Amino acid sequence: MRQKLLNEGASELSYEIREIVKKADQLKKLGLTISWENIGDPIQKNHKLPQWIKDIVSDLVSKDDTYSYCPSKGMLETREFLAKQTNDLGGVQITAEDICFFNGLGDAISKAYQFISRTSRVIGPSPAYSTHSSAEAAHAAHEPLTYRLDPNNKWYPDLDDLYNKVKYNPNIVGILIINPDNPTGMVYPLETLRRIVDIAKEFNLFLIADEIYINITYNGARAYALSEIIDDVPGISMKGISKELPWPGARCGWMEYYNRDKDEDFNRFCNALDNAKMIEVCSTKLPQLAIPKILGDSRFKAYREETNKNIGRRSKIIADILHTVPELTFNETFGAFYNTIIFREGTLKPHQEMKIDNPKIKMLVEAWVNHQDIPMDKRFVYYLLGAKGICVVPISSFCSELQGFRVTLLEEDEEVLTKTFSAIRDGIVEYLHS
Repeated sequence: MRQKLLNEGASELSYEIREIVKKADQLKKLGLTISWENIGDPIQKNHKLPQWIKDIVSDLVSKDDTYSYCPSKGMLETREFLAKQTNDLGGVQITAEDICFFNGLGDAISKAYQFISRTSRVIGPSPAYSTHSSAEAAHAAHEPLTYRLDPNNKWYPDLDDLYNKVKYNPNIVGILIINPDNPTGMVYPLETLRRIVDIAKEFNLFLIADEIYINITYNGARAYALSEIIDDVPGISMKGISKELPWPGARCGWMEYYNRDKDEDFNRFCNALDNAKMIEVCSTKLPQLAIPKILGDSRFKAYREETNKNIGRRSKIIADILHTVPELTFNETFGAFYNTIIFREGTLKPHQEMKIDNPKIKMLVEAWVNHQDIPMDKRFVYYLLGAKGICVVPISSFCSELQGFRVTLLEEDEEVLTKTFSAIRDGIVEYLHS
């Protein structure tokens, strides 16, 4: 090209959650049946929406106005409904003007980092959710900047690590939390959130909270929303319906801006995000219209509570199966629908393998792992895929130096769930002792 075309930050864009599918699809063509544990889509894992929710959507589809443009920031009635939900929590108060809709949180995340100054950084948790870490690193044209989640302490944040990185890196302008966390399933304790708010106050930072799973907790846990604990610190909460409803195909997420009146620079940032959506005209209208009708229905709370209870029960089934492997560091989950399992240090070695009966599949997997620089956990993941037909995601792909893999808690058929995770356990044992 006449001039350099590609931004240097593009090299930081990666999404192993989807990349592993390319490998699995190659094996499908060779006759292997795949169990998909790589992506958090409840619908693909046999979740059935209640008929009353489908009826609400069907009624909206029958109305002509559903097909028109909506206001750039989103439907006013829906934003008023969501603002009231936040205000009812009793913390920071917002209005409909403090909410802006996007085409899913992926769109919102991309926009947020896009308009942060190139020299400024947002520090996020590690293991990191790839959409955040990649977008932040791409904007800065530098590797992601992270604080440590500790697998030996229930995946809670290492607050000393966070504090020191903020203190000694003046380019940091914001702190990201994902609560409940993806990929670990950890729910941030209240005292931890308050300490993070204190750090933001001390260093004049803003906070971003990805709260897509905020209403998906179980086994006695309770997730505290950013709005409840943020005090007078500027912040953004990112929310959506893809996981909670669930309606992932709707691509419907929104940002809530907190305390924009407390800092003019932050207020200009929020205005830029609104203007970016205005240039695009608007976000998808149908799911916005459905939000107050579904989330405001008296039946939704009971439906969500029952769904959460089922996820919690499945988390216990998985724990019972995988707790038996001494080479693993295993934490039970309390929110979202993922678990991150870590191999203890020194247990993964480059000669390990699983038996693969199909010679074509065996040849393909061996070709994938025949690279000196392949992470040890990715090597395990490829063997698990080829030998057991189970697709998981290596934790080294979540911007982490740890070695392990992420699974979902979504399989509704508990017989299939038990069979899948028993196969994972057996594969681990075979692999580690080969």
